Amino acid sequence: IYFWNPLYRLAIGPSDCCTKLPPNIMSPQLHSSRTAGGVTQQSLSKSLSTCRRSPSPCHLWLTTTTTALVIFLSLIETTCAFSTVAAIRSHSDIRRRRDWIIMNRNSESAMSPKRQKMLHHQSLVSPLASSSASSSDENPEDDTSPLLHYQQHRNGNSNGNHAAFIRGGHQEKQQNDPDELNAVTNSAGRLEELKQQETLLAAQLAAVRREKLATLQSRPLTIGVVGFGRFGQFIAKAFRKHGHNVVVTSRSDYTDMAQSMGATYVPLSNPQAFFDRAGRGQPALDVIVFCVSILSFEETVETMAPYIEKYTLQQQEQQVGGDAQGPLVVDVLSVKEHPRKVLLERLPSQVDLLLTHPMFGPDSGKNGWHGLNFVYEKTRINGLVLEQELTEATKSVKQESTFANETHHSSHHHHMERFVDHQTGQVHSVHENSEAHVEAVDRMERFLSIWEEEGCHMVPMSCRAHDAYAANSQFITHLMGRILGVQNDGNGSRLQRTPIDTSGFQSVLKLVESTTADSFELFYGLYKFNTHSADTIVNLQSALKDVVQRLHEKEQQEELEKQQRKLEKHKQQAK
Repeated sequence: IYFWNPLYRLAIGPSDCCTKLPPNIMSPQLHSSRTAGGVTQQSLSKSLSTCRRSPSPCHLWLTTTTTALVIFLSLIETTCAFSTVAAIRSHSDIRRRRDWIIMNRNSESAMSPKRQKMLHHQSLVSPLASSSASSSDENPEDDTSPLLHYQQHRNGNSNGNHAAFIRGGHQEKQQNDPDELNAVTNSAGRLEELKQQETLLAAQLAAVRREKLATLQSRPLTIGVVGFGRFGQFIAKAFRKHGHNVVVTSRSDYTDMAQSMGATYVPLSNPQAFFDRAGRGQPALDVIVFCVSILSFEETVETMAPYIEKYTLQQQEQQVGGDAQGPLVVDVLSVKEHPRKVLLERLPSQVDLLLTHPMFGPDSGKNGWHGLNFVYEKTRINGLVLEQELTEATKSVKQESTFANETHHSSHHHHMERFVDHQTGQVHSVHENSEAHVEAVDRMERFLSIWEEEGCHMVPMSCRAHDAYAANSQFITHLMGRILGVQNDGNGSRLQRTPIDTSGFQSVLKLVESTTADSFELFYGLYKFNTHSADTIVNLQSALKDVVQRLHEKEQQEELEKQQRKLEKHKQQAK
C-alpha cells in the first residue's frame, strides 16, 4: 500500500507505513515477525508484495475516482483555452474585415482621423491592406477576400514578402508623406530590419577598412623631414608608427633621437646626402616635409630648391619615357598664402605641393590627435595648380560660404576643386585619366591617410580662406594672450592666481600660459606673413576704444543724472 497509493502514504506518513496497516490486510508472516520483536528483509519484502497484490476495495475506488477527476478537469480546461483563443482570433478577423469594408465603401471622412491613421498604418505593415484594396475594387461584395488573404499571410502562405512589401511598394510615398514615413518607422518588425541592415553595413565597413589598411601597408612612403625640432620630432613619430620610412635633417645633431624612433639622420649641411639615397641602395624620397619656423621658411626652401630640382631630373631620367614626377612637398606652417607663393615660385612644376596646417602641437596633441583639426589644400597635382578664385566661386554657387560647409570631408569637395595648367590656361578637375596624375593623387592620399588614421578632423580649405579664418581665431588668440601676459598692476606684477579666482579668470590664465609658451618669433610670423593680421589689430583697437568710450559716456550720464537730482531737491526745499 505504501508504494501503490500515494494518498494513503500521505495519510499515514512515511515512517509508520507498515506499523499502521490494518490487521486484516497485514500478512501473517509480517504479524508474527513483529510480535516476535524483529522484522527480517525477506519477510518484509514478501509481506509488502502480498499487500500490493491484494489492496482493499476502498483504496482502489479512491485512486480510480481521483485519477478520473483530474483527467476530466484537464480536458475541461484545455477545451476552454482553445475556445477562448478561437473566439479572440475570430473577433479580431471580423473587426478587421468590417473596418476595411467601411473604408472601401464609404468616404474617409466618415471615420475619425485617429481611426484613418490606424488603418493606413495597417496598410503599410500588412499585406492584408493591399489585398483588401485590390479585392474591394474588383469585387466589393466579396467580404471574405480580405480575411482570406490575412489568414494566408498568418499561416505563411502569403505570396508577398512582408519586409519587401514595406521597403518596396511604399518607398516613394514615404519620401513625400511624413505621416507614412512615421508609420513605417514605428511599425513592428522595422527595428529588427534596421538592426540587420546595420550589421551588414558594419561588416562591409570592416571589410573596406581592412582592405584600406592593407593597401596603405603595401606601399609605405619614404618621408624626408626638413627641420627636426620639437614639432618635427612630434610628427616623425607618427610617420614611423604607420610603417613609413623616415629621413630627417636639421642644423643640430639629432642622431640619437632619430635612431631611437627608427629614423635616419642626415646633417642639414650635407643636403646632397639627404636626397641621394638611391645611390646607396635606399628607397627614394616620396615626400619632403618642411618643419621649420615661419621666419626661416623661405630661406630654407631657397637652399633646398636646387637639390630638389636635381633630384626631380634624376627621377625622370631613371623612368622610361621621362614621365616621372618629382617628390611631394608639404609644409606645416600656421600661415598658408606665404608658403604657397614661395613654393610655387621656387620649386619646379613637376613637384606636387600639399599645403597643410595641423592646428595642434606637441602640447595640445600629447594625448592623441583624435578630433583635432587638420587643414590642407591640394595646391599642385601633376603640374596642375589649384585656382583659388575658380574653386571658391564654384563653392559659393553650390553651397553657402560658411565654416561648417568648409569642414566637409575632402571627398565631398573633389567635384568643386578646379586646377589650371598655367602653360595652356586649361581648367581641369582633380580627377584625371593619366597614369601620372593617378600616381600623384595616390601618393598625396597616402600621406593624408596618416592624419586620418590618427583621428584628425580633416578640413579641406583654400590657403586664402585659411588665413582669413586664422586671423580671426588663431592670431587674435595669441594677440590677446600676449597683451594679457605683459599687463601689470602698476607695480610690475603680472596676472597671477588669487584665492578668489573665478572659472573665467582661470581660463584667462590658461590662455596666457599657452600663448606665451610659444616663441615670440611664431607670434611675429603670424603677424608678418598673414595679410589679415593687421586688420585684426586695427579692429581690436577700434573695439577697445569703443568699449572705453561707452564706459566714459555711461559715467558722464550718471554724473549728470546725479546733479539733476540734487537740483530738484534744492528746488523742493526752497518751496
